[in-house]
Amino acid sequence: MSNLQHAPDKRRYFARGSVLKKNSCFSNDIEAFCDGILDVLSDGVYISDRNGITLKVNTMYEQLTGLKKEELLGRHVLELVRDGKYDIALNPEIVKSGQPKTSVQMTKIGKKVFLSGHPVFDKDGQVVMVVTFVRDVTLLSQLQDQMGHQQELLDRFRSEAHYISNKSAAHSYAEVQSPRMQKLIGLMDVLAKSDATVLLLGETGVGKGVAARRIHEKSPRSRQPFFKVDCTTIPENLIESELFGYEAGAFSGAQAKGKAGLFEMAEKGTLFLDEIGELSLPAQAKLLRALQDQEIMRVGSTAVLRVDVRFIAATNRDLQKAVEQGTFRRDLYYRLKVGVLELPPLRERREDILPLVENFLDLFNHKYKKKVCISEEAAQLLTEYRWPGNVRELENFVQSMVVIRESETLQVADLPHYMAQSRVCIDQRGGSLNEIMEEMEKELLRTALQEKKSVAAVAGYYKVDRTTIFRKLKRYGLIQ
Repeated sequence: MSNLQHAPDKRRYFARGSVLKKNSCFSNDIEAFCDGILDVLSDGVYISDRNGITLKVNTMYEQLTGLKKEELLGRHVLELVRDGKYDIALNPEIVKSGQPKTSVQMTKIGKKVFLSGHPVFDKDGQVVMVVTFVRDVTLLSQLQDQMGHQQELLDRFRSEAHYISNKSAAHSYAEVQSPRMQKLIGLMDVLAKSDATVLLLGETGVGKGVAARRIHEKSPRSRQPFFKVDCTTIPENLIESELFGYEAGAFSGAQAKGKAGLFEMAEKGTLFLDEIGELSLPAQAKLLRALQDQEIMRVGSTAVLRVDVRFIAATNRDLQKAVEQGTFRRDLYYRLKVGVLELPPLRERREDILPLVENFLDLFNHKYKKKVCISEEAAQLLTEYRWPGNVRELENFVQSMVVIRESETLQVADLPHYMAQSRVCIDQRGGSLNEIMEEMEKELLRTALQEKKSVAAVAGYYKVDRTTIFRKLKRYGLIQ
């Protein structure tokens, strides 16, 4: 509308000129364009002049109220109220007060609509028109109901997720029995009280992520963010931008406004870098600065940003060896070695296996609405299995058993074949000593190959020549 001027400082609309020809402030051509504009709006629009005469209504208004333009144009708003077209008119009060007003109106067809009326002023500050936006109250109520329902579902999901997260995060710590783990838990709680950098060591699946979360939850930062980053899942060319963020236009494909990195997002909280040994040397250099000075620099920026973040790192690699090989910075390695915790594999703390099984049964029975338990014989077999995948393998195993179980008690016959085979029990084997020893050797090699994944790794583990291991694996049919 070219003859309307907006004044942002007063948040009002001003109409140039005070003469409305035949109740219209538009020429025929401009008016046709304006009608088209009004008709594409998703809200109903009702325009009246300072005298209360109806000037314009759009198509959406007709749809919302059941009233047609022909019934309204040129008629006074109070006359339309008397005729029962609608039950309330905002125009007189807005013209008098010069202030916006809202209300709920009942239309001729019995539908409630929400009115939001706004004055339009001329250059002298006099109200010359009133523009009223109209929305369907029923639709708004439905949207509110839907939002309420979605919020209820979200709250329920959060509650379930919180339960599962808490149970999973506490999976080994509430009832651990091994002295080694009890000592480690005590060290975790001591380290949690400080802001010292923590380095978690251990095989894949031993629970380094759970340890990191416990340290965070026991720390003064427990109410602040906790971010976990798996360095193996982020491409090398993106790791720096993910950690430190980037400025607009820093590289092809960057967001137009730039992006905050995880250090900024974890402000006042904890940042956990899993598999830190996989970071490139350039990323290690920037990480070292962040650890030493609590300062970062976004990719493509020269500005230094101060951050306040607690840092926890984890790896299953031998960082000392990586330092010697030149793939890990020595200064970063020493910076990380402030609080070092080495988590033992599950096979070295077998007294914790059954408490873990019970905890995971509780967790997944709750999740899947089941009542699966385990027989004593099956439980005993689980304690004898080596668990090459450690706690993660145990958790996934219990979840699988709960999901697929039809009966409520897990028996030995229900366990995977490889678990039953791993049991060394002489009285069930029979045969000569040589036969028994060969069978035991075969099972040891089978388990080691499952765990170590390669002939070379198995040979190194048992301190035997690679050719010897290869020959034995071929002999027992464990490799092709």
